[in-house]
Parts: sequence; C-alpha cells; structure tokens
Amino acid sequence: MTQSEEPFELRKSNRILVIGMSAGGAESLPQVLLTRIHDSDLLVGGRRHLSYFDDFSGQRMAIGANIAQISQRLFKALQMGEKAVVLASGDPLCYGIGSTLLRTLPAEALEILPAPTAFQLAFSSLHEPWHDAAFLSAHARPVTEVVQQVRLASKAAILTDPTQTPAVIAQALLDNGLAGSTPCAICENLGGKQERIVRTTLEAAAKEVFADLNVFVVWPERAKRSGITLGLPDEVFETSRGQITKREIRLLAIAELAVQPGHVVWDIGAGSGSVGIEIARSWPTARVYAVEKRAEFVAHIQTNLQRHHILNLQVIHGSAPETCAQWPAPNAVFVGGSGGHLGTIIEVIRQRLEVGGKLVCNLATLENLARVRKLLPDAQVNQIQINRGVPIGEMMRLQPLNPVLMVKWAK
Repeated sequence: MTQSEEPFELRKSNRILVIGMSAGGAESLPQVLLTRIHDSDLLVGGRRHLSYFDDFSGQRMAIGANIAQISQRLFKALQMGEKAVVLASGDPLCYGIGSTLLRTLPAEALEILPAPTAFQLAFSSLHEPWHDAAFLSAHARPVTEVVQQVRLASKAAILTDPTQTPAVIAQALLDNGLAGSTPCAICENLGGKQERIVRTTLEAAAKEVFADLNVFVVWPERAKRSGITLGLPDEVFETSRGQITKREIRLLAIAELAVQPGHVVWDIGAGSGSVGIEIARSWPTARVYAVEKRAEFVAHIQTNLQRHHILNLQVIHGSAPETCAQWPAPNAVFVGGSGGHLGTIIEVIRQRLEVGGKLVCNLATLENLARVRKLLPDAQVNQIQINRGVPIGEMMRLQPLNPVLMVKWAK
C-alpha cells in the first residue's frame, strides 16, 4: 500500500500548505500567509526559502536529495494533524515541488497557492509576449534534451541550475547549429532587489557568468540557423573503403521515408550512419535508432555523430532484428544492410511498423530482391543508377556508381 492509499482522517484545516514565492522573499507575502507559516509545526523548503524565516520556531527541513524523507515526514504530519507548510519558487506545479508531492501524497491533502512563475516574470521584464514560447527546465536534466527543443522553438525560456548554466546551454546551442548572433536574455533574481536583465547573444553568453537564480530566454528564429541542410556531401562522413549510401541515393531514400517531426526512425545496417544522421539533423525532434554489427563502422558512426553534433540518434553495436526488440515502434525504417537476416528483419518490420509508416530497403542483388518481393508482394521497386561526371583530360565522361535496387513499402 502506498502512502496515498493509507487511511487517515483528512481535515481541511490540516492540509499541507504549499506556497509559491518570488525572489522578493517574505516581504512579498501577505500577512495572512506569514501568520500561517509561523503558526505551523513543520516548515519545508529550499535553503534560500528557509533563510527568509530564521525566526521560525518549529521543525525545519531543507529540500535536497532527501525528497523521499520529506514526503514521509509530510505524510506523518497529515496523520498526526500537524500543520505543515512547503515553500517553493513561483508556481509549485510548473517544474516545481508540487508535481513531486502529488506522486506521493493525496491531491486533496495539498493546498497550493502559486506565485507568478519565473517564466511570467522573465517575459514581463522583457516586455515580450510569451503565449508562443517553449517553457523548458535544465534542472538535473541532460542539456541535449533542452537543445533539441530550443532548436524547434520560435522563442524558449529555460530554467537553469548551477551546472547547466546559461553559458553551458549557450555553448551547446552553438555546437548544434544556432548562429552566434542568435539573440538571448538572462533574467537574474526576478522579483528581488538584485533583479538584472542582460540582453546579449549566444556567442557572448557562452563566455559569461551569471547569477545562479535566472531564466535564460532564447529567440532562435531571429537569427539564421547555420549548417542545417539536407544532402551533405559524401566527403563529410568518415567511412572505410567508400562504403556509404551515396548522396543522391540517400536523398531519394529520405524523401521516400517521409519523416515528420517526432517520428521514430530505424536505420538497420547503418554502415557509416549517413542516412540516420541526415534524418536526425533535419528533424531534431525525431528519435533515430541505428544498428550496425561491424565494430569498425560503429566507430565511424560515433565519429560522425560528434562531427555533425547529433543528439537524437542512438547507435547500437549488434545485429538486427534482435536489437530492435527494445526500440519503440517505428514510423519509418531504412534497411541498408541485413547481415544475412533479411527475411526475419522484414517480418519484424511488417509487425511493428506503425500504420501509415514507410519502409525503404536498398538492395544490391537480385536474389535479395526476390526474397523481399516474396514477403512484400505489393512493394514498389525501382532501380537507381547514378552516373557522375568526371574529367578526362579537357573533356568529361560519366562514371557510374553501383546500381541500387530500392524497395518501397507502406503499411
């Protein structure tokens, strides 16, 4: 039985009071709330919040890595009829302690009184409409998650922490294609006496230090994004023995896959990773899963991921279809190599591909084409033959690439 399932008599008078606060501290609260705080038996909050009430005579608990202990103590207060108050920043239900408490305590046991969120205060200070902004938090989260969402936003507001600072996030955004001239603002100590608004650029923000308590606002659409184009030259990918899905074939395959934002994409037999990487770069919210059985080429994929700053592609050293069992169902699948398991790979794709999803399978032999046609009799087949012009003295001749049999199937 969980805490929220254990019986106790809940009276409105002993509900846990969760108060949102601004950087203005105790002075920003009305007298009625100050009275309830001082009359309580237990006061919970961050160290900054507790510092506003040094004269509190009851039990004090600072929020840290002890959230389980705090939840237990709050539940005990409910059972014993003690008065408990939790202090939080802004709106406790916006990236705050409120959602954590709701996972362990009955909703009816909480009385939540929000203050304006840090996001609201930031945009108010900037005199900027905020209904179309993306609201993000970097608190104890990988910066890669934040970067992916910022890249798609017209404007984004980010709650930072002492590790994921504005400088760290700004540098990550620069590393992932946003221009150094992208405008941004750091809004420090909002609502407090030391409030400060710094308007700058990503390039400058990456080199500066700001107050720990801040909101980082970025306007990606107001500066040109650098380097996000589909159809990278073959030469920008590390590979061995020229084994790569050539640019012309790659573009055709990606067009047939019809990837959309948020799609799940499988890249089976990824080789050097060129197809999956192109997709991941062009659709930052897509989730791309790649498998390659040759260690040499897995190393190439890792190098290419770093070279092109790819955050949303996960590569596994292994064989399909076994590795695909743990992946989410795909909206699009590219098969560049099968390692001798083409039949079983196709069968797994038939079962797990989402309705409306697309499969593109590049083949080199007629025998493999016959196997796929037997399993997917309604698939479309094209032979792709690319010839590239190369100089011969002062003239030009056409040099053929290996022909590709492209199989296309929609579920």
